[in-house]
Amino acid sequence: MSGNSMGVLFRVTTWGESHGKALGAVVDGCPPHIDLTESDIQAELTKRRPGQHNSASPRKEEDVVEILSGTFEGKTTGTPISLIIKNKDVDSAAYEDLKDIFRPGHGDFTYARKYGIRDHRGGGRASGRETVARVAAGAIAKKVIFREGIEVIAYTQELGGVAAGQISLAEIANNPLLCPDRKAAQRMEQKLKAAREGGDSLGGIVAIRVRGCPPGLGEPVFDKIDADLAKALMSIGTVKGVEIGAGFQAAGMTGSQCNDPITPEGFATNHAGGILAGITNGNEIVIRVACKPISSIVKTQQTIDINGNPTTVSIRGRHDVSVIPRIIPVCEAMVSIVLADHLLRQQAVVSAERR
Repeated sequence: MSGNSMGVLFRVTTWGESHGKALGAVVDGCPPHIDLTESDIQAELTKRRPGQHNSASPRKEEDVVEILSGTFEGKTTGTPISLIIKNKDVDSAAYEDLKDIFRPGHGDFTYARKYGIRDHRGGGRASGRETVARVAAGAIAKKVIFREGIEVIAYTQELGGVAAGQISLAEIANNPLLCPDRKAAQRMEQKLKAAREGGDSLGGIVAIRVRGCPPGLGEPVFDKIDADLAKALMSIGTVKGVEIGAGFQAAGMTGSQCNDPITPEGFATNHAGGILAGITNGNEIVIRVACKPISSIVKTQQTIDINGNPTTVSIRGRHDVSVIPRIIPVCEAMVSIVLADHLLRQQAVVSAERR
């Protein structure tokens, strides 16, 4: 097992490196007769494209996607869908000084220990650029779940210690940080400016909400849908924590406080975050992910070289100050992929019951 694929019935494999010729994905198990063109995927890729915010990397990638297989006359055929996004604005010169040095907080050290070889150009496959393939595959997953009325919305909950107070989903598209609180977004911008000027980076929290999800998605024990969601989100390089519903706050509650009372009209509260016993209950699914600060910073840091000798490093080149907001479409993509897979698995269960 190489760890480059996920899913059971809706299966996604990604490939490619940050400074390689291209990145891409293969999506297997997508149902036929779904309207799908390159423009559908392009709309999602544009959301995570670099160079669109002053906190983002100035790397100018158009991220143009090409569908190589799996569609005919604008519809999916049920066969594997192959996607490719070519790298256009590659500049590996800034990484030559880093080829013999392990960057703190990055995957340089662990990749070298695992494989005995690593692509030092932009981090290779450990780079955040790998997520472009996830977003492309997630765009297809979104088409699958949208047919069933399921919608995935993510936004900036917190950045650099500044948290959104009032949550207005209508406000998300009105500011570049995709924050549902305009005043909080302005304070976040100030934090980003200070971090950039200081040669540092910032972490944050992304909230993800799933509306219209039917009850019954998820498998018992090991393939619980919350377990699969957590794994999918934790597979994003920047994510260091995932909580669903009340999350860690549940540890400080009593059972009477945490349990969601059931009424003839539905659940009175949603501390469970839309999932009970690993199966969706029909409520809105509520997820929060903690994203660590960008590892590549200008500030001088202590490290070692490939021979174990102590040294210091100040990282130049083109890097984000924060993964937010570019990580938001990636989170939406990973959640959509999991939901598409479990939706198809549940449809197979229902079909079997009817036979």
